[in-house]
Amino acid sequence: SGTVSSIRARSTTVRTNDNIDIIVPNSEFIAKQVINWSHRDRRVRFRIPVGVHYTSDVKLVEKVLLDAAKRSVNVLQNPPAAVRLLNFGDSSLDFELWVWTDTMSDNPKTFLSELNFIIWEVFKENEIEIPYPQRDLYVKEFPGVPKAVSVESES
Repeated sequence: SGTVSSIRARSTTVRTNDNIDIIVPNSEFIAKQVINWSHRDRRVRFRIPVGVHYTSDVKLVEKVLLDAAKRSVNVLQNPPAAVRLLNFGDSSLDFELWVWTDTMSDNPKTFLSELNFIIWEVFKENEIEIPYPQRDLYVKEFPGVPKAVSVESES
């Protein structure tokens, strides 16, 4: 993905965010699907996944994520940001922060990184925990180790 820098009779040059020019034969644009993020409107929505600990107050998480969106100068206020609780995951409550931008569609990883830094900051301020994956392991027996013997005492 990148920005079209030139269109010629037989090929189109696309400049990536790493400043690399990719020359694409125009036949590729006819034969394959092309996604144009800014064809009719530069506004695009990003969905940022966030998992929180099961002990979290879900209404506080919603409020804090909306606050995080307001702290970014690249997030549009209209349409407004939204928060969705999507899943009760194995180790976390899985939310998505939905935000709109008209300036960062050509630099999605930078935008995601910016928002993740802000989310981390507001979560720390509000003591919202991002959990580590948790697995419970039950061992029935160890090979080569004798089973425990119950000894009763005489009273």
